[in-house]
Amino acid sequence: MEIDFSSCKRYGASYRALPKSYTQPKCTGRTALCKEVLNDTWVSFPSWSEDSQFVTSRKTQFEEHIYRCEDERYELDIVLETNLATIRVLEGVQKKLSRMSSEEAGKFRLDNCMGGTSEVVHRRAIQRIYGDKASDIIEGLKKNPAVAVPLVLRRLKAKEEEWREAQRGFNKIWRDQNEKYYLKSLDHQGINFKQTDTKALRSKSLINEIETIFDERQEDSNGDSHSAHLSFTFTDSAIVEDAAALIIHHVKRQTGIHKEDKQKIKQLLLHFLQDFMYFQRGELSDDEDDEDLETDQSQQGGSSNKKVNRTRSCMVNGISDDGDKMHTDDVYNLFFVNNHWYLFFRLHQILCERLHKMYRQAMLIAEQEGSNLKSNKESTAVALRLRPPNELEPEEYYPAFLEMVRNLLDGNIESTTYEDQMREMYGIHAYISFTMDKVVQNIVRQLQHIVTEDVNINLMEMYLSEMKTGGSGGSYGSQSGRSQAEASYQRRAEQTLSDDQNVFKITYCKQGNRLTLELLDTDEDHSDDPVEVEKWSDYVERFVGNENTTPELREALSRKPVFLPRNVRRGRQQKAGSDTDSASEDAEKEKKPSEEKENESTNKEKDMAGVEMASNMECKFNLNSYKMVYVVNSEDYMYRRAALKKARESHPVISAKLHQRFRKWLCGWETDHISEEQRASCKDWLLGRFEDIKDCQTIETVVKTPCFDYCRYHVDYATEQTS
Repeated sequence: MEIDFSSCKRYGASYRALPKSYTQPKCTGRTALCKEVLNDTWVSFPSWSEDSQFVTSRKTQFEEHIYRCEDERYELDIVLETNLATIRVLEGVQKKLSRMSSEEAGKFRLDNCMGGTSEVVHRRAIQRIYGDKASDIIEGLKKNPAVAVPLVLRRLKAKEEEWREAQRGFNKIWRDQNEKYYLKSLDHQGINFKQTDTKALRSKSLINEIETIFDERQEDSNGDSHSAHLSFTFTDSAIVEDAAALIIHHVKRQTGIHKEDKQKIKQLLLHFLQDFMYFQRGELSDDEDDEDLETDQSQQGGSSNKKVNRTRSCMVNGISDDGDKMHTDDVYNLFFVNNHWYLFFRLHQILCERLHKMYRQAMLIAEQEGSNLKSNKESTAVALRLRPPNELEPEEYYPAFLEMVRNLLDGNIESTTYEDQMREMYGIHAYISFTMDKVVQNIVRQLQHIVTEDVNINLMEMYLSEMKTGGSGGSYGSQSGRSQAEASYQRRAEQTLSDDQNVFKITYCKQGNRLTLELLDTDEDHSDDPVEVEKWSDYVERFVGNENTTPELREALSRKPVFLPRNVRRGRQQKAGSDTDSASEDAEKEKKPSEEKENESTNKEKDMAGVEMASNMECKFNLNSYKMVYVVNSEDYMYRRAALKKARESHPVISAKLHQRFRKWLCGWETDHISEEQRASCKDWLLGRFEDIKDCQTIETVVKTPCFDYCRYHVDYATEQTS
């Protein structure tokens, strides 16, 4: 009878009640106590991970492997215990037979339980060994136990030794597999973290992140649109130094980066960035200091050398040591940058944040391990041999982690080995370190753009020059006095970058070590200042009409017009023709005003017949820069029906007319500049009639087209005869 457990009464997630129509199997060995306490109603109903609708409740592949090992161990234990129980029962029967006489032993018979209390357990043990012959063996045990019991007992004991030996071999395999998959089975986030984080670390994803926040702020009219889009805190300067050390370590081993660029990257990380974040400068190596000194003292004239010197000077000098800034916390730095600089700061923050998490987790593990040592308490996983004991002390976890990241960047260690070692040290918190190499590589890629591209170098030079005027930050107390300088700095940065590049505002506050990132709106910048509005109105009036053109402008345009000369000549000719005909036209208009109006309306209707027009183009003007920006998805178009058909019909006539005009000009030019001898020489060259030429024959063919005729020349080379 098959039971549909999905329709049965539930008790929790793992139990179902048997229906009342279900017939309970017979059990002859139960006592009154058994009937009182044993369960005959609820059935265990496991829920498999494949049946779950929630992703979080599904087991990982490593968990499934450990569960499978446990199931195999359980099945083997059931087999061994069933076999052992049957051996004990038959040993008791054998002892009873040994105390009987031969006559009594011959008359002795066994029941269905074969001397035990269960009819099923011993029958299954014998069936497992003898297979199809089990029914005959069981029948022999019942009818002639004196002969059958010793034989069956010997076979059961042999299988017991064989299975116990196999169990010892399986235990080693299961232990190795549990040690291999135990830590991975606990790591639910690490499986999908590498794939998702690799996508999240791409430049496009990081730009989309802040652009999404920007769009949400723009749509939310009630929100604070002037606050920073992203804000982060740097809690430890030592972590920033560790991040710089990892980046420099990877830069040194990149063969695709020039030596000068490597030095500039080191100086940017150890000097410029440290000054920007109000941290202590890092120390450069002696050879780098000497090279910097020689570079500053040398006077080289090449453009490339000037660029290297200019960039290196920015990197080395960094931010000037202002006493007010170094001795007070109420200061900030302001830096307007493009995409490359923003990506560098964002990736650098991600690297520092993850390093800080790993350091903090190492300190927490060291504290927990210290308390366990005081109480002489061993880890449960180590005690159960699910994981090997760590060779490193918890205080050495963070330095060992940094060293393993360096080895991973150098390719000296496989990623799987690196991840396993991180799990052994940090457990379920190790997943954030799996993509540490990708973070460092992306940072180095952005740094290479920063030190080689002119626009990035110009942004840094602009920042350093603005420090003299207070446009790049200072004390919060005097911020109102620097607002004009900061606004001017922002306009300079926007003018330096092209229209298709984003402009980011990066602010670092010394108090709290807080870094803020903000995407600026450079598309529209409307001003409510009455003076600006008046200037704008005057500009629009002059742009639309030409009555207010000054004499100076007219004189300048006459000397150096901004029009094509042919258009100027054509305009003058049309103007002269209109002046001669103006008198006659005026007279005719006075005589026949009504006819003229009718003709004009008729001509307009005739000209616009079959024409489709739509004027939906929209544009916006920036009041500060007077730049015109077209609105997306707005357009103008004009189309005359059957225009393509008429164009195809008139194309031969127009082509022939243009060809005749060109031939007329060409013939006149040939008459003035080419003699008959030169004309004949050109014809001989085209036909191949001159000396020192490979044996060939030139064929002249006249090709006729609907528009004009032309000559085509074809050369056939004679084939050489070989004997």
